[in-house]
Amino acid sequence: MAAPPHDHGGRLRVLRTEHVTPSSTGGDADALSERALPLTYLDAKWLHFKPVERLFLYRLAPGAAVHGVLSHLADSLSRALRAFYPLAGRIRLAPGKTDRYELFYQPGDAVAFTVAEHDGAGVDELATDDPREVAKIAPLVPALPRGGAVLAVQATVLLGLRPAAPRGLALGVTVHHAACDGASSTHFLHTWAAAACAAAEYVPPEPPVMDRSCIVDRKDIHDLFAAPRSQKGFDSPDTMDRLVATYALSSSQLQSIKDAVAGEAARRGVVPPPRCTSIVATYGVMWLCHLRATQGNNDDDDGRAYFLFVTDHRRRMEPRVPSRYFGNCVGPCYASMPRKAAATATVTDGVFTACSAVAAAVDEAAHGEAGYWERYPERIVEARRDGAPFSVAGSPRFRVYDVDLGFGRPAKVEIVSVAKTGAMSVAESRGGSGGIEVGITLPPEHMGRFSKYLANVIAGLI
Repeated sequence: MAAPPHDHGGRLRVLRTEHVTPSSTGGDADALSERALPLTYLDAKWLHFKPVERLFLYRLAPGAAVHGVLSHLADSLSRALRAFYPLAGRIRLAPGKTDRYELFYQPGDAVAFTVAEHDGAGVDELATDDPREVAKIAPLVPALPRGGAVLAVQATVLLGLRPAAPRGLALGVTVHHAACDGASSTHFLHTWAAAACAAAEYVPPEPPVMDRSCIVDRKDIHDLFAAPRSQKGFDSPDTMDRLVATYALSSSQLQSIKDAVAGEAARRGVVPPPRCTSIVATYGVMWLCHLRATQGNNDDDDGRAYFLFVTDHRRRMEPRVPSRYFGNCVGPCYASMPRKAAATATVTDGVFTACSAVAAAVDEAAHGEAGYWERYPERIVEARRDGAPFSVAGSPRFRVYDVDLGFGRPAKVEIVSVAKTGAMSVAESRGGSGGIEVGITLPPEHMGRFSKYLANVIAGLI
């Protein structure tokens, strides 16, 4: 049953909330039955984290029938949920357990699909790379309904501030991280896009692998992750007053970073040199510039700076996990460097130090050394000792700019939950030229410094 319209913040008007169930391709006889997927220790790690909120901004063609667009979105969502039925379910305690959870689906379960309109900003204003307030995009993603829901969708028609402004659509997708990781959630989004663009003879992409026996459970680690813990909110006024801006590193700029790291390694006699891939180059430079922007030239700080990110373990697990496995299969990476290295080092020294730390963290996770998971709690405590660590979400491999739902590629994709926490987001370049797009969130007084430092780094390496 649809909820009645109401205003939200004066500029966002929620028109209705529908509930979309997975489709039945052959009628009642083909309806999905009740089923449950146990959460593994890799899922349980995310039980107490805030959900991931992605925002896709689209430009609608002049004269587009908005009602038809919204109806088509709901219909294609239903078809995509057929293969990804757990996303229509909920997380609950496994029957008879006090510390183990499962992703439970039963017939009738549905995804909340909210329809809204917004007249406070147009698509061109929201899709810019220039600094803009996090508070402007935050209302465009939905909250997860109570009761353990793992997916919610909000489609907001952007009316714009001017009568002649082009109409746009903001599609907010919120996913509980304990249900699945970024590879799985974007697999779902690409399946939805295929359903939206397909004719009546819809043939879905390869389906996800739902077999949780692929993951060999670790009881000790599972106990640790499933234990209750206090949860800190991240929607504080200070955070919502921050700005988010997008920076692009071209393939040639990334190559310049790689060349600088290789040259400095040769000069220092470092053998083997750090394995500086495009993502390592991106992480290293952005982390360095973020440190410079937030701490300035303070060379009296003898502490360490920390950068936390994850890496996909599907190819690294024993036994090997299928690439289309649905769930979480990522492990943590911990990079650290002296804060003085960011404050006082030359461009080349700073880039080498940061990229070397990131590369070493990737190597450690890839090799799966003894104690990798056992050290997780103490390393998190260590990383938070000197302030909040820098972190990242997203991946260029997710191809979020290929999520065409029937009205063209997105004009912009944001990870709103990351913007709220002050972390960094990454995606492939919209130009498709091998570059990487990065979203940075900072207080207004720091954003200008970040832009300056990044420009200086790039200029110093080319």
